[in-house]
Amino acid sequence: MIRLNRYWENLNVLQVNREAPRASYIPYADDITAKSGKRGKSPFYQTLNGSWKFQYHNSVLNVEEPFYEETADVSEWDDLIVPSCWQVNGYDQLQYTNINYPFPNDPPFVPNNNPAGLYVREFNVADRRDDKEKYIVFEGVNSCFYLWVNGQFAGYSQGSRMPAEFNVSTFLKTGNNRVAVLVLKWCDGSYLEDQDLWRFSGIFRDVYLLERDRVRIRDAFNKQSFEEGFRKAVLTTEIETTGSMYASAELKDANGEVAASAEAVVDGKGTLRFEVDNPKLWSAETPYLYELYVRGGEEVLRFPVGFRQVAVEDGEFRINGRAVKLKGVNRHDSHPELGQTIPVTHMIKDLVLMKKNNVNTIRTSHYPNDSRFMDLCNEYGFYVVDEADLESHGIGNDYQEGSSHTLSRNPDWTAAFIDRAARMVERDKNHPCVVMWSLGNESGYEANHIAMAEWIRERDPSVPVHYEGAAPHYKGSSNVECLDLESRMYSSVQEIEAYAKDENNVKPLFLCEYSHAMGNGPGDLKDYWDVIYRYPKLAGGCVWEWNDHGIKTETKDGTPFYAYGGDFGDKPNDGNFCIDGLVTPDRRPHTGLLELKKVLSPIRFEAHDLKAGQIKVTNLYDFIDFSHVGVFWKIELDGRLLQQAQLDLDGIKPHDSRILTLPYTVSETSSGRYVHTFTSWMKEETRWAEAGHEISFEQLEWSNAEPSLYDDVSHVQGKKAPALQTEETGRLLTIEGLDFRHAFDLELGTVRRISRNGVNMLDAPSAFSVWRAPTDNDMHVKEKWIEEGYDRAAMKTYQCDWSITGDGDVELRSRFSLGADSKTAILKGESLWKVNASGEIRLQLTVKVQEELPYPYLPRFGVRLTMPKGMEEVEYSGFGPHESYVDKRQSVRRGQFLTTVDEMFENYIMPQENGSRYGTEWAIVSNAQGMGLRFSTPEGFSFNASHYSPEDLTEARHDWELARKKRKETIVHLDYKMSGVGSNSCGPELAEAYRLNDKEFRYELSLMPVFKEDE
Repeated sequence: MIRLNRYWENLNVLQVNREAPRASYIPYADDITAKSGKRGKSPFYQTLNGSWKFQYHNSVLNVEEPFYEETADVSEWDDLIVPSCWQVNGYDQLQYTNINYPFPNDPPFVPNNNPAGLYVREFNVADRRDDKEKYIVFEGVNSCFYLWVNGQFAGYSQGSRMPAEFNVSTFLKTGNNRVAVLVLKWCDGSYLEDQDLWRFSGIFRDVYLLERDRVRIRDAFNKQSFEEGFRKAVLTTEIETTGSMYASAELKDANGEVAASAEAVVDGKGTLRFEVDNPKLWSAETPYLYELYVRGGEEVLRFPVGFRQVAVEDGEFRINGRAVKLKGVNRHDSHPELGQTIPVTHMIKDLVLMKKNNVNTIRTSHYPNDSRFMDLCNEYGFYVVDEADLESHGIGNDYQEGSSHTLSRNPDWTAAFIDRAARMVERDKNHPCVVMWSLGNESGYEANHIAMAEWIRERDPSVPVHYEGAAPHYKGSSNVECLDLESRMYSSVQEIEAYAKDENNVKPLFLCEYSHAMGNGPGDLKDYWDVIYRYPKLAGGCVWEWNDHGIKTETKDGTPFYAYGGDFGDKPNDGNFCIDGLVTPDRRPHTGLLELKKVLSPIRFEAHDLKAGQIKVTNLYDFIDFSHVGVFWKIELDGRLLQQAQLDLDGIKPHDSRILTLPYTVSETSSGRYVHTFTSWMKEETRWAEAGHEISFEQLEWSNAEPSLYDDVSHVQGKKAPALQTEETGRLLTIEGLDFRHAFDLELGTVRRISRNGVNMLDAPSAFSVWRAPTDNDMHVKEKWIEEGYDRAAMKTYQCDWSITGDGDVELRSRFSLGADSKTAILKGESLWKVNASGEIRLQLTVKVQEELPYPYLPRFGVRLTMPKGMEEVEYSGFGPHESYVDKRQSVRRGQFLTTVDEMFENYIMPQENGSRYGTEWAIVSNAQGMGLRFSTPEGFSFNASHYSPEDLTEARHDWELARKKRKETIVHLDYKMSGVGSNSCGPELAEAYRLNDKEFRYELSLMPVFKEDE
């Protein structure tokens, strides 16, 4: 075994020879290259990214030879690109776990079989100068590492997601040099890095050399204050030097003009002061950046300066003196192929998508992101909740009282806790995007967290501190004075409203996680934001979470798919709990993101007096007016366009409202439903959106004696229809008219065949159904549903009779129940099927649900039809163009849509209920020639057409499995109601208002065979 000091299990050693943390910067030779921000343009920067020699060992105990020596032969080793995570390159075990430690819970010890990665890289150094020093910087190594340069031990560091910098001047020589790194998968720090993610290892962020002046500016801290309100900004730059030197600086505006300058001789510590009159303020909406160029010796350091003030005042979270709402998401570093190694282009892709979907806040869950990500947030305009690399969730997983506080109350861990706070703050202290420091995530709350908070408040009191672990339900320390906000996870709408109403609560409430976006969800966004906007004390929150964390891989036969926990044989694992984002791993938006975009719209349209053309428009931006917004409006009457025009919103200030009158008149004699649609869009191109990008939309409705949508749709109207012919053969009743032939199953009391002109439109008897494939957000009720037999409920028909009415219609009456083996019937009902001369089938249902169901609400109730191969075209009137549910329908708009069965399908990585359309008025499922069935109800219904049955969706664990089960038939669901989707995979239970818990109800439905081109 290679001889090493076992620093990885020594709480007294967090580093050896590591430089003190400092602000993030790269030294440049002049202003021009500094302004570019391109590291490679600096003569003082030398990347060590690229191909390294690599050798993997399943245990550090198996590393025998001193591989770090200059003469060690590594020529036969593998080649591995750095930065990278070794698990996605075929080494070690890919493993996803949420809470549980993937090793025995025995802090500070980790397994003896601690996997190790050996890295060796050779590089050249030009002629050295005595007035220069060389530093090597590792921006991220998971979890700890030992460093050798030219065979000599140079240092050790742990704390995976923060930079580690070492002075290697004495180890380097002119010409060829060798750097060797030993990376361990686990260390005592791993007990503080138990985040909900794939457990990656390796040198996963950039590595580079810096050449520095011996006497130089080592660190700079840009502190701001304001005078005369915000009419004057004062920037005080605290400089730390390695000796006595002359330093000068210029603050330039966005046009490159010098706004202020300063100079000083600094010996160790000094300050430069700048004053700017009438500064342009930075916010997420107006991310105006000045640039500070600090010069010392041969080096130029560039820092972004965004003048902004962050404060908690009068129970409000304020930026630049104005209360703001944090409209956020939680974002992990996650790439479907590279793991936690994130290219800059991928970062930009995330930020552009967020901006386009009205997100203004990012919580860096649950560790500081790459410093270049922070630069981008400054530039694009995002509020960042910067979170320390600290989570010990698994320590409390034994469920003993107070166990979650185990590490936070232990003084042996105090230094490690503070180290993680200090390195985060020192690196990111000059980023204007940072509006909140976070002490980490789910790690209890005791003395060590308090020590972190107090250290931060002493070092940077300008930015508030939050930590959800101090919430009352953790029953930890009562000392929360060091925290500036009350932070909660997954509190219900009712709970946050109660907090806002309680005058004893003086801090603003921040929902650092809410509305779990896993799978088909979230379904409760509007409810949250209705309340958040209502109360100034509610600061907003961050949806969990931004993206699905699937790993791109293939089945044995080469079918690509995104894998989740357990797919690589990893144990323990938490299955698909990492597939819980608003976008897919490759950043395709789920419908949940579209829902979030709509709910977070900065423009609100409300009805004031629609008949008179009056609407109320509210500006929900915090700092800008609507001068950049164009609005198109139109009015439709029962789908027919009446009028359209542009609308001018100029002059409506932030947080203000105005009543506007649209120039239209409505005929007093017109009847029907008027729909007003407002579409807001960007007038000009920005770095994140093209001109014409839709910011949001709104639809407002009113009716004038609206006609029934359930009117007779007889295609033989005006024709002489012959009397219906009936024939009872065995259990089958056949009904024949002018051009149709239907059949009913008298044993089941349901329709078995529907045809027109010989075209068959039904492949199996209709059925009544209560089962839906559980969504991820159904995970906590799924077993209860199954226990009650909802998934296998069969129909029992007690009685079925038929007759011919005086009008010549045929009626079929039956009494039935739905229930599972060994269970009391879920519900009982009576059905009346009525066939008229046009071939239309009308169904009237009266249903009573069992009062004493142990789990009272149903997934759905409705009629299920199986239509034959070729029934692919779908046309419907209702809400679209994508899926919607009773609690997830803000992002759809009323209209008439033409689509296909395949296009209605939403492909979730974990198959589940998807693609339903809430509030459908009528729908037609037909073949390409328009021959099919038309469905309608007087009240509207939940509609779904799919090539998968609920059973297919329930059984499949991956989308690739589902694809192999695709049916040629079309499964149609016509539901009286379907329960909402909620966010109960981690959030609160589905709200009562969105549950199908009706105990008695009536449901009417029309089925009509149609040839659309003849109608």
